Formats: sequence, C-alpha cells, structure tokens
Amino acid sequence: MTDISFVLPAYKGAAQLEQSLPLLQQWLNSLGKTWEVIVVDDGSKDGGATEQVVNRAGCKFIGLPQNMGKGGAVRAGMREAKGRLRMFTDADVPFDEDSMHRFIHYLDEKQFHIVIGDRTLETSRYFTEISGARKLGSGIFTFFVGRFVTTGLHDTQCGLKGFRAEIADDIFGVSRINSFAFDVELLYIALKRNYDIKRLPVVFKSSHDESSVSLLKHAPGMLLDLFRIKWNHLTGKYNKRTT
Repeated sequence: MTDISFVLPAYKGAAQLEQSLPLLQQWLNSLGKTWEVIVVDDGSKDGGATEQVVNRAGCKFIGLPQNMGKGGAVRAGMREAKGRLRMFTDADVPFDEDSMHRFIHYLDEKQFHIVIGDRTLETSRYFTEISGARKLGSGIFTFFVGRFVTTGLHDTQCGLKGFRAEIADDIFGVSRINSFAFDVELLYIALKRNYDIKRLPVVFKSSHDESSVSLLKHAPGMLLDLFRIKWNHLTGKYNKRTT
C-alpha cells in the first residue's frame, strides 16, 4: 500500500497546479515515503489544460464529466486513493510544509483517526483580508454549525484535512454532500463514530484568501445542507456499510 495520498480538487486550476504540483512533489519526495497525488478536475471546460498539466507532472488525473462541487470532487479522489494516510487540500496547496508535516506525524505516529486544520488556534497564521459581509456570513454559518452539528469543533472549513485509510474508506463511503458544507458532513459522521480528531494550527504560505466561496451566495445553500446532514443521519444514510 502507498504511504501517503494527496487529493487536490480543482476547477479551472491549470495555472495553480503548474506552480503547486512541483513544490508538493518535492516535499513528498523529502519524506522518504511512497506517495501519490490525485488531481480531480471538477468538470472544468478548459480544453484539457488541467489534464495536460497533471499528466506532465506524472500525477493521477480524474476528470468529472460535470461540475459536482468541491465535496463531490474530494469524495471522488478519496475513493480512488490507495494511501495508508490520505489528505486533501486546495489546488494551490496554500499551507506551509511544516503544517503538512505535522499532519503526517499525528496520523502516522500518533495514530489519530483524523487530523484537521484549525485557524482559530493561537499559533495558526492565517493572513487574509476578509470583507465585513463575509465575516458576517461566516459568523452566522459557524454559529449554526457549532450549535446544531459539530459541537466543540471551531473551524470546520479549513481546507487541510487528513484521514487514516480505514477511516477515509468509511466516511467517504457514506458521505453525500457536494457543496462547501461537505467538510461539516465529514466531521459530523466522524463525531457520530467517536473517531479521534486532532485539531492542529496551520500556517498559510499565501497572504490573500483566494477562496471560491462567496458566503453571501453560498450561505443559504450551506445552511440548508446542515439540515440535510441531520436528516441523512436520522434516516440511516450514514450507517456503516457492511460490505
């Protein structure tokens, strides 16, 4: 079995990947472990530009026939992953190497089931300029998440998460949400399973937040997805698969 799988969801991400893939591969080579990088193109109509970049880098490419949303792209990659340890982050790989190395350490040597980045931790460095409207939308979403879904986890949306293989197989085998609320669903299932979750501080390499999430645009759908998550649980859709 491969030691580490890295899943990168991408949408029209050729330019980002051309910069980020060589650096990610260089870092993975320095670990002395076997690895794979899986790029999932989320239905981009870019004339094959993303696939060409991924193929030149020697990474695995999965092309979704239509835009599914980040959750759908990550799930597709995780279901194809072969690593003992499986992580996902954004196509530009915005986190520094020390942050990612800590994730590997806590998954492999400390044997936590799941490791997540938490930008609210004191030693995190998250340099970004956020508008007042986005702060308001984020605050409302975080309130609902913390109150009704994932009590005790203060940052569900940080874009760096890692899983041990058997945990990834379980969670991504039953997850359903394709939107940006998919992170909440993953953690909700994990909490219901009583999996050990380690929160770690993260440091961003880039100085600006280039997230494609527009909370004014996406917040209503994300809030609706929180109720879908609860409903999925009540109707048994997250029950462990027996095969």
